[in-house]
Amino acid sequence: MLAKPPEDADGAKPPAKPCPVCGKPADPATLPFCSKRCRDVDLNRWLSGTYVIPGRPTDPEDAE
Repeated sequence: MLAKPPEDADGAKPPAKPCPVCGKPADPATLPFCSKRCRDVDLNRWLSGTYVIPGRPTDPEDAE
């Protein structure tokens, strides 16, 4: 179940953030993306190593 986005005190929803892949407005069904295609493009970038979370270098001794 998806959580509802927060609303302002007057009941207005905050402006939608753009899709991180193409910049189009995000679709509530595929948040934070605009489409299933952009969601799949992002997943492929993670799986192929395009996106990397930096960490500290490992020592060769730690690998053993």
